[in-house]
Amino acid sequence: MKLEDIYQFFENPPPIYLCQELAICYILDVLLQGESYGTELIQQLETEYPTYRLSDTVLYSAIKFLEDHSAVTGYWKKLEGRGRPRRMYQISPEWQGQAQDLARLWQNYINRRTN
Repeated sequence: MKLEDIYQFFENPPPIYLCQELAICYILDVLLQGESYGTELIQQLETEYPTYRLSDTVLYSAIKFLEDHSAVTGYWKKLEGRGRPRRMYQISPEWQGQAQDLARLWQNYINRRTN
């Protein structure tokens, strides 16, 4: 390592990967705005929060957790301009309140990190 490497690190820090807890709250935050699918959730995170990343592994384990707790439901949908159907996710009606609470945790986390 050289001294320049330290400056380079702070000028262009590596992305921060979401853990499962953050991923769950992020997913609920997005799904409160409308249905979505896996690839779109990852792309939206990178667009809205460029310093954050979400791996496929963490994403789908978070979605499985949410499905196992009946927080989200999934269904197949053919999207215009897409070759194959996508697995769409939406928040279960009985989970709206809990989803809002967890989404607030994500928003608070992001606000603390960016201020």
